[in-house]
This record gives sequence, structure tokens and C-alpha cells, in this order.
Amino acid sequence: MKSIREIYKIGKGPSSSHTMGPERAAEHFKSLYPQADRFQVILYGSLSKTGVGHGTDRVIRQVLDPKPVEIEFSKEVLPDSHPNTMDLIAFSGEEKLGSLRIESIGGGDIRVPGEKTLDSPDVYPENSFAEIADFCKWRYIHKLSDYVELNEGEEIWEFLAQVWQTMKQSIADGLAATGTLPGGLNVQRKAKYLYEQEPQEDLHALKEFQQIAAYAYAVAEQNADNGTVVTAPTCGACGVLPAVLKYAQDTRNYTDEQILRGLATAGIIGSLTKRNASISGAECGCQAEIGTACSMAAAALAELYDQDLDQVEYAAEVAMEHHLGLTCDPICGLVQIPCIERNAVAAMRAMNACNLSYFLTGSRNISYDMVCRAMHETGINLNHRFRETSEGGLARIYARKK
Repeated sequence: MKSIREIYKIGKGPSSSHTMGPERAAEHFKSLYPQADRFQVILYGSLSKTGVGHGTDRVIRQVLDPKPVEIEFSKEVLPDSHPNTMDLIAFSGEEKLGSLRIESIGGGDIRVPGEKTLDSPDVYPENSFAEIADFCKWRYIHKLSDYVELNEGEEIWEFLAQVWQTMKQSIADGLAATGTLPGGLNVQRKAKYLYEQEPQEDLHALKEFQQIAAYAYAVAEQNADNGTVVTAPTCGACGVLPAVLKYAQDTRNYTDEQILRGLATAGIIGSLTKRNASISGAECGCQAEIGTACSMAAAALAELYDQDLDQVEYAAEVAMEHHLGLTCDPICGLVQIPCIERNAVAAMRAMNACNLSYFLTGSRNISYDMVCRAMHETGINLNHRFRETSEGGLARIYARKK
């Protein structure tokens, strides 16, 4: 299994698969043909259907600038390819220099079909939670964060410190911003308004929700406005983990060093899901993005609350299980409706999943590995209209309303 560094990528929104991935693909292809004087890029599947809303064409032109770029949004179906597939072609005059097919597989990662992904080598010998748990029990390792350090080395903490600082900054920037998000839906930023509300009833549960939701909105709105965020595991789900960790730090006075332990544990859950299922909305629906983010957040909280490995696993499992079947149907292909609100709801669900793990771990029947496989099976069997094409669900109803 790969490093958790592949789960946490710092970059610009609004989409890891439709913005970050194509950006990396264009940079890679440009490096292969520096002598080219023009390029052609053909987008397929979800990249074609929601690429404009996600800014795919914009970022490709930025990378390949100042060379001319012809971008084609193809309706051709590629049955054996990932839904986020693109062809890049380089020319010198009328001569075709070469071409390359690249798939954007989620979380900002790309791969060339038939070749290895353009990422780091495997770091972890274990590839399932069951294998990790067995290893930890054999080595008397009680925390997943210690397991991370054993495999990644002490330098992982410096990396995670940068991740946490970026997450906190995205919360702060989002809480300070007002106005309308780009894209034409006229969605108003709500994080600042939500955070500054003064509930008439002095209820702890209401205040908890208000604070967590405001943090999640802040990050998700920054993402929608092309701001700097951390994939966790994707841009579309980037608000869940920072929200619950910031709230935990605010209310329980955790140090930054303790928060990094939670990030390490969350990274393992994200990496397992990415390897054994998917974190791509175009491949498996929003359950793969927001469901994984919720599992990561629940596991991180369990680590911070000093729960044992079984409880950490149960928290992650509960969080994922109750997102099974969640569709990806962004209105107009923008990462705004229902994406922003969904980050806040998932953050609260992560809190609930962690609380359930505290009480009920000994009675569980389902493992995280099982629910992960179920998510993948559910996702690949979802109708394509509900996998980031904007052709079904809320996206279709909204289009008909207009």
C-alpha cells in the first residue's frame, strides 16, 4: 500500500480528479514533448460531461500555455477505461509527434493504462485492515499512528504538520470570506454567517453542530472558489476531516502534535479505501469521496480519544456503511450543490460513528474490509448517471426546472 502522502495533496480546488489530475497529466505530457508547438486534448466520460464546471479545460490551457490547445469534449464511450480518461496529442506543424492516454483515477492521481501509476512506490506491506491489525498485535503496536511512523519514518510528522497548517488556514480563510461562489449558480458563501450565528437556545448539541458545520462549510467553500485545500481524500470531500479535527482541538485542547496522530490514522483509512475500492466519484459515486472522508474523520477521532484498534476500525466501518449508495450528482458539474452541505453533514456523522464505536465495538459483525468491498461493488453497479456526469439526480431535476 502506498504512502499516506498520496492521500493528502495540497493544491487548488475545485476537484482533485477533474482539476488536479488533468493538471498533472498535462504537465507530464508537456515534459515529454517540449518541442511541440500545439496540442490537442480529448476528454471522455465524466471529464467531458462535467469538465467545464470543474475547470478541467481551464487548468489544461494554463499548463500548456503559451502553446495553442484544442480541447474536445467527446461523447464517445470507452467501455474498458476509467470514467476520467483523456487523450493528449502533440503536434509540430502538421506532424503528429506523439499521443498518450491518461486516466485521472481520483485524489489527484493519474495513471497510464497498462503502466504503473505516476506515483510513489508502495510503503506498507499490509493491504487490508485485518492484515494491519494482525501485524500491530504481533508487534504490540496499540496505535495506528505508531504503525504509520514505523513504515514512513519520523519525517512523516513534518509532512503532516504542513498538511494540518494548510487545513487550519483553509478554515480561517473560509470563515473570513463572503460573497458569491463562481460558476453561475449564485451560491452564497455561508461559513462566516453560520459561524457567527447566536442560537436562541443554549444547547450543547446545537453549538457543536454549528461550529463543526461552519468549519466544514469554510473549507468546502474555499475549494469551490478555487482556493488552496488538502485532499482528504479528494477536493470534493476536503472539509470533513479538518472540521472534526479543528473542533476536537478547540474543545479538548489537543496539541498540534496530537492532531497529527489523528491525521496519520485517517491517512491509513484513506489509503486502504483507495487501494481496495475507490475514492473517485466518477467511478463509485460520492460514497467513495464523502464516505471515505467520513471514515477517515471517525477513525482520526477514535485515535485522539485513545480508543483501541478495534474501536478505530468500528468507527471507520460505521461511517462508511451509512454512506453506501450515495450518488454523485453535482448540479452543473460544479462542486457546490450538494457537495458543500454534504461535507458538513458527513462531519457530524463522523462524530456519531466515533461515539458508537465507544459503546458498541464488542458487538459488531462487519469489518472495515467488508464494508470497503461493499462500497466498491455498490459503486461500480451504480447507473452511470449517478457517477459525476450531472445527468441524474439533483443535477437532472435542477436542469429540468430551469
